[in-house]
Amino acid sequence: MDSICYQWERLDEAEQLRRAQDFLSEVDRRRSVRHFSDRPVPRELVELAIRAASTAPSGAHRQPWTFVAVGDKDLQRAIREAAEREERAFYEEGRATEEWLRALEPLGTDWHKEFLETAPWLVVVFEVLATQTAEGEKLRNYYTKESVGIACGIFITALHHMGLSTLTHTPSPMGFLRELLGRPSNERPFILFPVGYPVADCRVPDLRRKPLEEVAVFHDPTGPRGGA
Repeated sequence: MDSICYQWERLDEAEQLRRAQDFLSEVDRRRSVRHFSDRPVPRELVELAIRAASTAPSGAHRQPWTFVAVGDKDLQRAIREAAEREERAFYEEGRATEEWLRALEPLGTDWHKEFLETAPWLVVVFEVLATQTAEGEKLRNYYTKESVGIACGIFITALHHMGLSTLTHTPSPMGFLRELLGRPSNERPFILFPVGYPVADCRVPDLRRKPLEEVAVFHDPTGPRGGA
């Protein structure tokens, strides 16, 4: 494989710290949004977010993802109707355990998913289990869930960075997305992202993120620190 020179930028420690603090401050303001405005979002912004997501590392550099962006209102309505059927079974027809429903109570969610029609874009990310070459050879992809998960994280961050909002929506099961969007059998729905602007009076749960000592453990010359 040919190689290129890595365009790495050397920074002094003060600049590194400034950038790290600025980035943390920016992403700490991110929240999942369930109340979207119908204000249009230019397709170019969605394209750029997908391109950013596609910079993610992946197993054997197979890039095992497909981003399907839906801006057609009829198709969005069909997706909402199918998703709400699955969500109604989850919330009201016994598919979810009582423990799971209690865990969701602070978020105030139910089977109604109006945002699937209101948001100007729905982006469905598919995990590509195998890739077919131009010669017809079927190649297995590796670490697909890990790779697609990283790409989705970058996608969320890219949207937030450009002033857009989203939500990680995962109706279960999600097979209807493959059918409605005409995707092949080697692709499996991973996450559905509504993309747009929040309504002017948008409110979100007042959640607290775990502090560093609960999510990290350090083994360094200062001694082990962090959670058990």
